[in-house]
Amino acid sequence: MKRILVTGVAGFIGSHLSQRLLKEGYRVIGIDNLNDYYEVSLKEARLKLIQNHENFEFKKVALEDKKAMEELFSTYNPEVVINLAAQAGVRYSLENPHAYINANILGFTNILEGSRHHNIEHLIYASSSSVYGANTSLPFSVHDNVDHPMSLYAATKKANELMAHTYSQLYNIPTTGLRFFTVYGPWGRPDMALFMFTKNIIEGKAINVFNNGEMMRDFTFVDDIVESITRLVPKPAQPSPEWSGDSPDPGTSYAPYKIYNIGNNSPVNLMDFIEAIEEKVGKKAIKNYMPLQAGDVPATYADVEDLYRDIDFQPKTDIKEGVGKFIDWYVDYYGVKL
Repeated sequence: MKRILVTGVAGFIGSHLSQRLLKEGYRVIGIDNLNDYYEVSLKEARLKLIQNHENFEFKKVALEDKKAMEELFSTYNPEVVINLAAQAGVRYSLENPHAYINANILGFTNILEGSRHHNIEHLIYASSSSVYGANTSLPFSVHDNVDHPMSLYAATKKANELMAHTYSQLYNIPTTGLRFFTVYGPWGRPDMALFMFTKNIIEGKAINVFNNGEMMRDFTFVDDIVESITRLVPKPAQPSPEWSGDSPDPGTSYAPYKIYNIGNNSPVNLMDFIEAIEEKVGKKAIKNYMPLQAGDVPATYADVEDLYRDIDFQPKTDIKEGVGKFIDWYVDYYGVKL
Protein backbone atom coordinates (compact mmCIF):
# COMPACT_ATOMS: atom_id res chain seq x y z
CA MET A 1 0.00 0.00 0.00
CA LYS A 2 1.82 3.09 -1.27
CA ARG A 3 1.83 6.09 1.06
CA ILE A 4 0.84 9.39 -0.56
CA LEU A 5 1.13 12.77 1.13
CA VAL A 6 -1.57 15.13 -0.16
CA THR A 7 -1.20 18.76 0.85
CA GLY A 8 -4.26 21.00 0.77
CA VAL A 9 -6.39 17.96 1.49
CA ALA A 10 -9.35 20.05 2.70
CA GLY A 11 -9.24 22.09 -0.48
CA PHE A 12 -11.42 21.75 -3.55
CA ILE A 13 -9.13 19.53 -5.64
CA GLY A 14 -7.36 17.91 -2.69
CA SER A 15 -10.54 16.52 -1.16
CA HIS A 16 -11.77 15.11 -4.49
CA LEU A 17 -8.38 13.58 -5.26
CA SER A 18 -8.03 12.00 -1.82
CA GLN A 19 -11.38 10.24 -2.17
CA ARG A 20 -10.22 8.76 -5.47
CA LEU A 21 -6.78 7.73 -4.16
CA LEU A 22 -8.37 5.95 -1.20
CA LYS A 23 -10.68 4.06 -3.58
CA GLU A 24 -7.61 3.07 -5.60
CA GLY A 25 -6.09 1.48 -2.49
CA TYR A 26 -3.49 4.05 -1.52
CA ARG A 27 -2.81 5.19 2.01
CA VAL A 28 -3.34 8.96 2.18
CA ILE A 29 -1.74 11.30 4.70
CA GLY A 30 -3.54 14.61 4.27
CA ILE A 31 -2.44 17.99 5.57
CA ASP A 32 -4.09 21.39 5.52
CA ASN A 33 -3.79 24.55 7.60
CA LEU A 34 -7.57 25.21 7.37
CA ASN A 35 -7.00 28.95 6.98
CA ASP A 36 -9.86 31.41 6.65
CA TYR A 37 -9.20 32.61 3.08
CA TYR A 38 -12.77 31.38 2.58
CA GLU A 39 -15.29 29.72 4.90
CA VAL A 40 -13.56 27.12 7.08
CA SER A 41 -16.82 25.22 7.50
CA LEU A 42 -16.71 24.23 3.82
CA LYS A 43 -13.18 22.86 4.25
CA GLU A 44 -14.28 20.93 7.33
CA ALA A 45 -17.27 19.52 5.44
CA ARG A 46 -14.98 18.29 2.67
CA LEU A 47 -12.77 16.60 5.27
CA LYS A 48 -15.77 14.75 6.72
CA LEU A 49 -16.13 12.94 3.40
CA ILE A 50 -12.84 11.11 3.97
CA GLN A 51 -11.82 11.45 7.62
CA ASN A 52 -13.28 8.10 8.72
CA HIS A 53 -11.58 6.04 6.03
CA GLU A 54 -9.25 3.47 7.59
CA ASN A 55 -6.38 4.41 5.26
CA PHE A 56 -6.63 8.17 5.77
CA GLU A 57 -4.93 10.30 8.38
CA PHE A 58 -5.23 14.08 8.73
CA LYS A 59 -2.78 16.53 10.26
CA LYS A 60 -3.36 20.27 10.61
CA VAL A 61 -0.06 21.66 9.33
CA ALA A 62 0.99 24.78 7.44
CA LEU A 63 3.48 24.25 4.61
CA GLU A 64 5.61 27.16 5.78
CA ASP A 65 6.09 25.59 9.24
CA LYS A 66 9.56 24.11 8.64
CA LYS A 67 9.78 22.09 11.84
CA ALA A 68 6.29 20.60 11.49
CA MET A 69 6.97 19.64 7.87
CA GLU A 70 10.26 17.96 8.80
CA GLU A 71 8.47 15.96 11.50
CA LEU A 72 5.70 15.03 9.08
CA PHE A 73 8.09 13.59 6.50
CA SER A 74 10.07 11.73 9.19
CA THR A 75 6.96 10.26 10.79
CA TYR A 76 5.13 9.09 7.66
CA ASN A 77 7.96 8.68 5.14
CA PRO A 78 5.64 9.07 2.12
CA GLU A 79 6.61 7.54 -1.21
CA VAL A 80 4.68 10.03 -3.34
CA VAL A 81 3.91 13.68 -2.61
CA ILE A 82 1.08 15.59 -4.28
CA ASN A 83 1.33 19.28 -3.40
CA LEU A 84 -2.02 21.02 -3.91
CA ALA A 85 -1.73 23.44 -0.97
CA ALA A 86 -1.17 27.05 -1.98
CA GLN A 87 -2.46 30.52 -1.50
CA ALA A 88 -4.81 30.67 -4.45
CA GLY A 89 -6.40 33.47 -6.41
CA VAL A 90 -5.05 36.05 -8.85
CA ARG A 91 -6.94 39.07 -7.50
CA TYR A 92 -6.19 38.40 -3.83
CA SER A 93 -2.47 38.49 -4.65
CA LEU A 94 -2.84 42.21 -5.36
CA GLU A 95 -4.03 42.77 -1.79
CA ASN A 96 -1.99 40.32 0.27
CA PRO A 97 1.28 39.45 -1.49
CA HIS A 98 3.02 38.08 1.60
CA ALA A 99 0.50 35.24 1.88
CA TYR A 100 1.72 34.00 -1.52
CA ILE A 101 5.39 34.17 -0.62
CA ASN A 102 4.79 32.28 2.66
CA ALA A 103 2.64 29.45 1.27
CA ASN A 104 3.80 29.20 -2.32
CA ILE A 105 7.54 29.87 -1.97
CA LEU A 106 8.56 29.06 1.61
CA GLY A 107 6.02 26.25 1.83
CA PHE A 108 7.11 24.70 -1.45
CA THR A 109 10.74 24.86 -0.33
CA ASN A 110 9.78 22.70 2.66
CA ILE A 111 8.08 20.24 0.30
CA LEU A 112 11.20 20.04 -1.85
CA GLU A 113 13.49 19.59 1.15
CA GLY A 114 11.28 16.85 2.57
CA SER A 115 11.29 15.11 -0.80
CA ARG A 116 15.07 15.41 -1.02
CA HIS A 117 15.80 13.93 2.40
CA HIS A 118 13.24 11.12 2.25
CA ASN A 119 13.87 9.66 -1.22
CA ILE A 120 10.47 10.52 -2.67
CA GLU A 121 9.62 8.42 -5.74
CA HIS A 122 7.50 11.11 -7.38
CA LEU A 123 6.64 14.72 -6.52
CA ILE A 124 3.53 16.03 -8.27
CA TYR A 125 2.66 19.69 -7.69
CA ALA A 126 0.01 22.14 -8.77
CA SER A 127 1.09 24.91 -11.07
CA SER A 128 -1.41 27.07 -12.95
CA SER A 129 -2.46 28.27 -16.39
CA SER A 130 -1.77 31.76 -15.05
CA VAL A 131 1.96 31.20 -15.72
CA TYR A 132 1.26 31.87 -19.41
CA GLY A 133 0.74 35.51 -18.47
CA ALA A 134 1.13 37.84 -21.43
CA ASN A 135 1.35 34.97 -23.96
CA THR A 136 -1.26 35.37 -26.70
CA SER A 137 -0.37 32.37 -28.89
CA LEU A 138 -3.28 29.94 -28.45
CA PRO A 139 -3.60 27.18 -27.46
CA PHE A 140 -1.07 27.51 -24.64
CA SER A 141 1.63 24.86 -24.88
CA VAL A 142 3.99 23.59 -22.17
CA HIS A 143 6.70 24.01 -24.77
CA ASP A 144 6.10 27.80 -24.88
CA ASN A 145 8.24 30.29 -22.98
CA VAL A 146 6.45 31.59 -19.86
CA ASP A 147 8.58 34.47 -18.61
CA HIS A 148 5.97 37.23 -18.47
CA PRO A 149 3.58 36.61 -15.53
CA MET A 150 0.84 39.16 -14.90
CA SER A 151 0.26 38.57 -11.18
CA LEU A 152 2.30 37.63 -8.14
CA TYR A 153 0.28 34.42 -7.91
CA ALA A 154 1.44 33.49 -11.41
CA ALA A 155 5.02 34.43 -10.57
CA THR A 156 5.03 32.12 -7.53
CA LYS A 157 3.71 29.25 -9.63
CA LYS A 158 6.41 29.79 -12.25
CA ALA A 159 8.92 29.95 -9.39
CA ASN A 160 7.66 26.56 -8.17
CA GLU A 161 8.39 25.07 -11.59
CA LEU A 162 11.93 26.49 -11.55
CA MET A 163 12.52 25.31 -7.99
CA ALA A 164 11.27 21.82 -8.87
CA HIS A 165 13.61 21.66 -11.85
CA THR A 166 16.55 22.58 -9.64
CA TYR A 167 15.78 19.71 -7.24
CA SER A 168 15.19 17.29 -10.13
CA GLN A 169 18.58 18.22 -11.56
CA LEU A 170 20.55 18.31 -8.31
CA TYR A 171 19.00 15.37 -6.46
CA ASN A 172 17.40 13.27 -9.23
CA ILE A 173 13.90 13.74 -7.79
CA PRO A 174 11.19 13.06 -10.42
CA THR A 175 8.93 16.15 -10.42
CA THR A 176 5.76 16.68 -12.41
CA GLY A 177 4.14 20.13 -12.56
CA LEU A 178 0.48 20.45 -13.48
CA ARG A 179 -0.86 23.65 -15.00
CA PHE A 180 -4.55 23.58 -14.13
CA PHE A 181 -7.00 25.50 -16.31
CA THR A 182 -10.00 27.04 -14.45
CA VAL A 183 -11.09 24.03 -12.40
CA TYR A 184 -14.77 23.88 -11.40
CA GLY A 185 -17.28 21.44 -9.98
CA PRO A 186 -19.06 20.33 -6.77
CA TRP A 187 -17.43 21.52 -3.53
CA GLY A 188 -15.76 24.36 -5.45
CA ARG A 189 -14.27 27.48 -3.88
CA PRO A 190 -16.56 30.41 -2.97
CA ASP A 191 -14.12 32.91 -4.52
CA MET A 192 -14.43 31.39 -8.01
CA ALA A 193 -16.73 32.66 -10.74
CA LEU A 194 -19.10 29.68 -10.89
CA PHE A 195 -19.79 29.81 -7.16
CA MET A 196 -20.23 33.60 -7.05
CA PHE A 197 -22.37 33.71 -10.20
CA THR A 198 -24.62 30.88 -9.01
CA LYS A 199 -25.09 32.43 -5.57
CA ASN A 200 -25.87 35.92 -6.90
CA ILE A 201 -28.17 34.77 -9.69
CA ILE A 202 -30.20 32.64 -7.26
CA GLU A 203 -30.37 35.55 -4.79
CA GLY A 204 -31.29 38.09 -7.48
CA LYS A 205 -28.06 40.05 -7.07
CA ALA A 206 -25.89 41.45 -9.86
CA ILE A 207 -22.81 39.60 -11.09
CA ASN A 208 -19.61 41.34 -12.20
CA VAL A 209 -18.82 40.48 -15.82
CA PHE A 210 -15.20 41.46 -16.46
CA ASN A 211 -13.77 42.70 -19.77
CA ASN A 212 -17.39 43.41 -20.74
CA GLY A 213 -17.92 39.68 -21.23
CA GLU A 214 -15.13 39.31 -23.78
CA MET A 215 -13.43 36.47 -21.90
CA MET A 216 -12.63 32.89 -22.84
CA ARG A 217 -11.80 30.23 -20.26
CA ASP A 218 -10.80 26.60 -20.69
CA PHE A 219 -13.10 25.39 -17.89
CA THR A 220 -11.98 21.99 -16.59
CA PHE A 221 -14.25 19.76 -14.51
CA VAL A 222 -12.73 18.54 -11.26
CA ASP A 223 -13.32 14.85 -12.05
CA ASP A 224 -11.12 15.22 -15.13
CA ILE A 225 -8.39 16.80 -13.02
CA VAL A 226 -8.59 13.92 -10.55
CA GLU A 227 -8.49 11.29 -13.30
CA SER A 228 -5.41 12.92 -14.81
CA ILE A 229 -3.51 13.11 -11.50
CA THR A 230 -4.42 9.53 -10.56
CA ARG A 231 -3.04 8.26 -13.87
CA LEU A 232 0.15 10.28 -13.39
CA VAL A 233 0.92 8.98 -9.87
CA PRO A 234 2.65 5.78 -11.10
CA LYS A 235 4.37 7.61 -13.97
CA PRO A 236 7.26 9.60 -12.47
CA ALA A 237 8.89 12.12 -14.78
CA GLN A 238 11.78 10.82 -16.89
CA PRO A 239 14.70 12.68 -18.48
CA SER A 240 14.04 13.57 -22.12
CA PRO A 241 16.72 12.14 -24.45
CA GLU A 242 15.75 14.74 -27.09
CA TRP A 243 16.35 17.72 -24.79
CA SER A 244 19.06 20.08 -26.04
CA GLY A 245 20.68 23.08 -24.38
CA ASP A 246 21.03 24.65 -27.84
CA SER A 247 17.25 24.80 -28.14
CA PRO A 248 15.89 24.22 -24.61
CA ASP A 249 12.34 22.93 -24.30
CA PRO A 250 10.64 24.52 -21.23
CA GLY A 251 8.26 21.58 -20.77
CA THR A 252 10.88 18.83 -20.44
CA SER A 253 14.50 18.47 -19.35
CA TYR A 254 17.67 16.40 -19.25
CA ALA A 255 16.59 15.93 -15.59
CA PRO A 256 13.54 13.88 -14.45
CA TYR A 257 11.23 16.88 -14.83
CA LYS A 258 7.95 17.31 -16.73
CA ILE A 259 5.20 19.89 -17.10
CA TYR A 260 1.64 19.14 -18.23
CA ASN A 261 -1.36 21.28 -19.05
CA ILE A 262 -4.58 19.89 -17.61
CA GLY A 263 -7.43 21.64 -19.39
CA ASN A 264 -10.54 20.81 -21.36
CA ASN A 265 -8.91 21.87 -24.67
CA SER A 266 -12.17 23.65 -25.46
CA PRO A 267 -12.40 27.31 -24.35
CA VAL A 268 -15.84 28.66 -23.50
CA ASN A 269 -16.99 32.25 -23.90
CA LEU A 270 -17.85 33.84 -20.55
CA MET A 271 -21.32 34.78 -21.75
CA ASP A 272 -22.03 31.16 -22.76
CA PHE A 273 -20.81 30.07 -19.32
CA ILE A 274 -23.24 32.49 -17.66
CA GLU A 275 -26.03 31.26 -19.95
CA ALA A 276 -25.40 27.66 -18.81
CA ILE A 277 -25.87 28.78 -15.20
CA GLU A 278 -29.02 30.74 -16.09
CA GLU A 279 -30.54 27.72 -17.84
CA LYS A 280 -29.87 25.39 -14.90
CA VAL A 281 -31.07 27.88 -12.28
CA GLY A 282 -34.04 29.01 -14.38
CA LYS A 283 -33.31 32.67 -13.79
CA LYS A 284 -31.62 35.47 -15.75
CA ALA A 285 -28.50 37.14 -14.37
CA ILE A 286 -28.33 40.85 -13.61
CA LYS A 287 -25.04 41.75 -15.29
CA ASN A 288 -22.66 44.47 -14.17
CA TYR A 289 -20.21 44.91 -17.05
CA MET A 290 -16.70 45.89 -15.98
CA PRO A 291 -13.22 46.32 -17.53
CA LEU A 292 -10.52 43.68 -17.43
CA GLN A 293 -9.13 43.26 -13.92
CA ALA A 294 -5.47 43.92 -13.15
CA GLY A 295 -3.50 40.67 -13.36
CA ASP A 296 -6.18 38.93 -15.44
CA VAL A 297 -5.95 37.67 -19.02
CA PRO A 298 -8.72 37.68 -21.65
CA ALA A 299 -8.36 34.07 -22.81
CA THR A 300 -6.98 30.67 -21.77
CA TYR A 301 -6.83 27.56 -23.93
CA ALA A 302 -4.86 24.40 -23.09
CA ASP A 303 -2.85 22.30 -25.51
CA VAL A 304 -3.11 18.86 -23.84
CA GLU A 305 -1.33 16.79 -26.49
CA ASP A 306 1.43 15.71 -24.09
CA LEU A 307 -1.05 14.70 -21.40
CA TYR A 308 -3.14 12.65 -23.82
CA ARG A 309 -0.06 10.94 -25.25
CA ASP A 310 1.40 10.00 -21.86
CA ILE A 311 -1.70 8.90 -19.92
CA ASP A 312 -4.21 8.14 -22.70
CA PHE A 313 -6.74 10.54 -21.22
CA GLN A 314 -8.03 13.94 -22.26
CA PRO A 315 -10.36 16.07 -20.08
CA LYS A 316 -13.63 16.42 -21.93
CA THR A 317 -16.60 17.13 -19.61
CA ASP A 318 -19.15 19.38 -21.33
CA ILE A 319 -19.68 22.76 -19.67
CA LYS A 320 -23.46 22.31 -19.29
CA GLU A 321 -22.98 18.91 -17.66
CA GLY A 322 -20.30 20.23 -15.30
CA VAL A 323 -22.21 23.40 -14.37
CA GLY A 324 -25.31 21.30 -13.75
CA LYS A 325 -23.44 19.02 -11.33
CA PHE A 326 -22.06 22.01 -9.45
CA ILE A 327 -25.47 23.66 -9.09
CA ASP A 328 -27.05 20.37 -7.95
CA TRP A 329 -24.39 20.22 -5.21
CA TYR A 330 -24.79 23.90 -4.31
CA VAL A 331 -28.59 23.62 -3.95
CA ASP A 332 -28.26 20.52 -1.79
CA TYR A 333 -25.38 21.75 0.39
CA TYR A 334 -26.87 25.17 1.13
CA GLY A 335 -30.50 24.04 1.21
CA VAL A 336 -31.51 26.43 -1.56
CA LYS A 337 -34.78 26.14 -3.46
CA LEU A 338 -34.80 27.03 -7.17
